[in-house]
Amino acid sequence: MRVFVTGASGWIGSAVTEELIAHGHKVLGLARSDGAASRLEAVGAIAHRGDLDDPESLAAGAAAADGVVHLAFNHDFSDYAAAGRTEHAAVQRMLDVLEGGDRPFLIASGMASDIVGRPLTEDDPSPFHGPDSMRGGSENLALSYAGRGVRPVALRFSPSVHGMGDHGFVATLTGIAKERGVSGYIGDGSTHWTAVHRSDAASMVRLALEQAPAGSRLHAVAEEAVPSRDIAAAIGEYLGVPTVSVAPEEAEDHFGWIARFLGLDVTATNVRTRELLGWAPTGPTLFEDIAAGAYAPRD
Repeated sequence: MRVFVTGASGWIGSAVTEELIAHGHKVLGLARSDGAASRLEAVGAIAHRGDLDDPESLAAGAAAADGVVHLAFNHDFSDYAAAGRTEHAAVQRMLDVLEGGDRPFLIASGMASDIVGRPLTEDDPSPFHGPDSMRGGSENLALSYAGRGVRPVALRFSPSVHGMGDHGFVATLTGIAKERGVSGYIGDGSTHWTAVHRSDAASMVRLALEQAPAGSRLHAVAEEAVPSRDIAAAIGEYLGVPTVSVAPEEAEDHFGWIARFLGLDVTATNVRTRELLGWAPTGPTLFEDIAAGAYAPRD
């Protein structure tokens, strides 16, 4: 299959690109720069120049492929609403190209929901609709094309997609701990994050492309509920600094922008995903990666 992958040179996307190529697929990877294009070509992908702010470049990529894996997103927390509107427009344009062709459209999403008191399941719909909602309501937009000659699949990624070289949420927490000399959690540290190793996330995406039926919601989750207190303790042990509680009213001053995410309780199941795809995560756990130096501070 010839697959158009947005975010193909990113943290998850580069792993997905290599996974797809290793299993016989051809990858047409979106590249915003010469550097990204060179990295893609070095692993055997074809670079397609464009970006999320240029919907026509996305339309051309989708038109030239047998399917789309949309992983790119502008994580601009200074204007998250604008990022959502850009996402909505980008997804809409690609779906318009794919409509009626019975081609797959896999879209990256997250675990944010309005579910309280139990883990999120693959049967729970996203509460976000429209361009002004979180991530532009793009998950629901994509799934609405299930009866319109597209095979849309929602890929819900854990807050921690970890591995050597990860520069995401846990890397940010590690940097804050090094700077402040303590590894913190908010309040009693009873909030949770789901986690998955990068290689397992990539294999899930590939299996979803090959097998998942239209309208599927899939969870890239290996560990369903990792306590934030334990994440802080693992970081503290690795760095050799104390682990401390940070009062909720002081969290934003201590953690900055990531406080809003560290304070969320994100738990989710993976039973349906495993059964549907025959997916079995085998990569290291989050704590194993922390202990192995995946988040070694960069001076």
